[in-house]
Parts: sequence; C-alpha cells; structure tokens
Amino acid sequence: MSKKRVVIGMSGGVDSSVSAWLLKEQGYEVIGLFMKNWEDDDDSEYCSTREDWIDAVSVADVLGIDIEAVNFAAEYKDRVFAEFLREYQAGRTPNPDVLCNAEIKFKAFLDHAMKLGADYIATGHYARVREVNDEFQLLKALDASKDQSYFLHRLNQAQLANTLFPLGEIQKTEVRKIAEQLQLPNAKKKDSTGICFIGERPFREFLNRYLSYQKGDMKTPEGELIGQHVGLSFYTLGQRKGIGIGGIKSHQNAYGSSDAWYVARKDVEKNTLYVVQGHDHPWLLSSSLEAAQASWVAGHAPASAKLSAKTRYRQPDMACHFSGDHAQFELSFDQAQWAVTPGQSAVLYDGDICLGGGIINSSSM
Repeated sequence: MSKKRVVIGMSGGVDSSVSAWLLKEQGYEVIGLFMKNWEDDDDSEYCSTREDWIDAVSVADVLGIDIEAVNFAAEYKDRVFAEFLREYQAGRTPNPDVLCNAEIKFKAFLDHAMKLGADYIATGHYARVREVNDEFQLLKALDASKDQSYFLHRLNQAQLANTLFPLGEIQKTEVRKIAEQLQLPNAKKKDSTGICFIGERPFREFLNRYLSYQKGDMKTPEGELIGQHVGLSFYTLGQRKGIGIGGIKSHQNAYGSSDAWYVARKDVEKNTLYVVQGHDHPWLLSSSLEAAQASWVAGHAPASAKLSAKTRYRQPDMACHFSGDHAQFELSFDQAQWAVTPGQSAVLYDGDICLGGGIINSSSM
C-alpha cells in the first residue's frame, strides 16, 4: 500500500521543520513547499525570503525530503494585501494573519498541493483538528501559550478535512528540543513576528508608501485640542507608545490626570483622533460588540448561548453571550473588554473548540 502524501508548508522556521520530521516519522510521504508571497523590496533588510528559503532547503536536506518553491505573490497582493490597505485607509486595524491563512495558506497553497497529488496539507501552526460524527472541529493546541486557533478561525470543513497540524499536541519547548536533537540548521532560529509574509519592518514607514493620509486634530473626550496626529491609519485603539504627546499633562480630570495617554477613538469623517488618560478610562472599555463577515467552522452559526470569545490574539477567553446568524453577530460580555478594535477578529470558543468568528465593526459600553 502506498504511503499517504502530505505537502507541508515550510517557512524556514523551526515549527514547520519539526512538523515535517514528525510527519515523516508517522509514515507519510512528505513534500515541502516554500511559499514566496511578497516581492516588493524583497532585497531589503526586513524581508528575509532568501535566508528562509536557504534554511528550508537545508532542513529538507537533513530530513531527506523533496522541497519546491511556489510564488503566490500575485494572489497575496490581490486577496490579502489589498484588503489590508483598504481597512487601514478606513481607519480600522486589520489582522493580516487571519486573512492570509484563509486566502493563501489554506486556499492557494491547498489548491497547489492537491495538484501535486497530496492527500493532506500540513503547517506548523499550533492547533488541532478532530473529527466527530463526520464533522471536523478546530481545537486549541495543548500548549496554551502558543495556540493559534484564533488565526485559523475562518477555516471551513473542506479545508480542515485535508489539513494536519503536527504540533497540536506538543509543547513549544519540546519542538526546540527535537530540532536540537536532529541538529537542524535552524534549531535556534528565533520565531518570526511582523506582518504575515512581509516581515518585521518599521510599520509607519511601510504604510506610508501605500496609503494616502492627512494630519488632523488630536483631542480629549472633553474636546480639548492637545496635538496633531500624523494620519488616523497609523494608530490603533489602546495604543500607548508613539502617540506623540508623552510629556503633556492634562488638567485634573475624574480619571487621574497624571496617567499615561491612550488612543481611544477615531472619527474618520472629521479626521480626529481622541486620546484619553488612564488605562481604565470608560472610553477604552466595552461591554458589547457587533461583528460582520462571519465565518463558521461547522458551516453554520452556533445557537445563541453562553460562550467565550477573544477580541485580540493575546487575551484570555472571556465569557460572553452570543446572538447572531451566518453573516453577523453580537457579543455581550460579563466583564467589560479593553480596547475592542474595529477591524480585528472576534473569535468564539466553546471550551477548547474554536467555532469561528467575524470582523469587529463596532463596540459599546
């Protein structure tokens, strides 16, 4: 009987490298696929595609598997980056990793892998897939500190049916240990952060190249003018650093005047940025939110119920009440949420099961 073929996305990082080894150990025929999805200024110091490709090829050589490179730069620009810029131009703060997974890693990549005769695709994400009564569930990884189900919540039944996540049951510390034991060339390589496939770069300078923007007033909730912003796109709700008013102290207010300043609201029509003092200022707290562009792992919305949700990636699950349908939903929280940000994803959970989510449109106290 021939082995099942798995095409794994290899980024040159330690997670996908160890995933490839695990799959080989489990008896699969493993083929590596390196995705090149960004071409603008790729020779710059911020985009390490060439280094990553060398690392991926070196690992494939150690593991004894074939690897090929595929270029999805056109698809990335059309499906991910264009939307990313549209959202920023509208004063929202998108999450490119969510879109990138849905449109590139589990769509363009999946399609390409199937043409290579793959039975499955695999990635180095920390998440799990479980089949229950002919339905595929997306589960959190066992390593809670690395769980990436938040970024994968837009995956559907067809995608999950063909996907393996070898790291779902493993601790990150164990992944590093395996890489060192195998003497992989990237065993000590640091994890990448930054924008999906674009890399780590000075963000404001990067957006400057693509967005039109104009300076405008920066005000307090009371309407006091305290400065100028450099363009609404360059700020996100809850931002504390880089606002440009660090040394200013407001007159005494009810929330304590000596506290740090935070970005609290954007008025796109009036091109005004509102800032507040104090981490717990009421303008930074929301007890409910509305989200649209919903996507459900099971193919349908959950029944209205008490569930939990994340409104940003690095956040504990928060108890909430869900009501909605296949396209949009509302969440009301038992405990007010901090800096709920339009453009980010609100992702629903029932225990360890990731149900899906949507893009936050608005929030209120």
